[in-house]
Amino acid sequence: MSRPTPVTTGRYAPPAPVRELTATSADGAPVHVEVHGPEGAPAVVLAHGWTCSTAFWAAQIRELAADHRVIAYDQRGHGRTPVSPACSTDALADDLEAVLTATLAPGERAVIAGHSMGGMTVMAASGRPAFREHAAAVLLCSTGSTRLVPESTVLPLRPGRVRTWITGHILGSRAPLGPVTPAARRILKYATMGPASAPEMVEACARIVHACPRTVRHAWSHVLASLDLDAGVRELRVPTEIVAGTADRLTPPVHARALAAALPDCRGLTELPGVGHMTPVEAPDLVTTRIRDLVTAHVRAQQPAVPAEESA
Repeated sequence: MSRPTPVTTGRYAPPAPVRELTATSADGAPVHVEVHGPEGAPAVVLAHGWTCSTAFWAAQIRELAADHRVIAYDQRGHGRTPVSPACSTDALADDLEAVLTATLAPGERAVIAGHSMGGMTVMAASGRPAFREHAAAVLLCSTGSTRLVPESTVLPLRPGRVRTWITGHILGSRAPLGPVTPAARRILKYATMGPASAPEMVEACARIVHACPRTVRHAWSHVLASLDLDAGVRELRVPTEIVAGTADRLTPPVHARALAAALPDCRGLTELPGVGHMTPVEAPDLVTTRIRDLVTAHVRAQQPAVPAEESA
């Protein structure tokens, strides 16, 4: 059953899409897709992370939709995409391929931005035919390809088996998050955001994360715990930029640096001092600018075909 997008306010309120559609994945699973901005404008595709939804990209959508066609979709079990028993990196790649095929014309290219599990989706799909047909450039935000649980610093313990074991159990917990209370905001801010994050940023992220069903959170946590997408990183051959926060406890900068070293065409790594895991919310202007610059450099607007008699 699909669920409404969580309500936030101001800049972090998700704007109304120009149109909505359902893409059908390889196994028949439906994927909720929203399209913003003018038809024919340069295309941007946004893939959100674990426990989030299209609402996570509200700031980017609001800014980019004035002169870009912005395509955002909900991952399986998140937002308005129904729960699916298939939770795997292959399913993530299948869903992204389905979205690209459903929203872009044959041969049309777009900038694809992925945050956290959305970045992992890009890595998983990097060798797929639809991805190679449509991806002009990529922005990876706060993500990694492997060793997510061992490298996490959510717990202030020394690295090792004990920290890894406890971290895995915390991140994979089936416990409900409950309502968004002051205590819940403090916990979420500590785990996922930088210490200077504004209250409205914390509130927006808390409402989005708490809207994710606990069964979905638990199922995808197992996928992330066993993640190994190093081969997908090597297949990601389009120009790629990386954004990471130095205060990120879920995917610390060690992941971003490893990606920068392994990518065939890394165009830059930006480390943001004091910023946590939620970079598109914590540093919305910088993330939007990185997407816009990639579009300017690598995507041209789709021009309507001119009849032969008119072009003569």
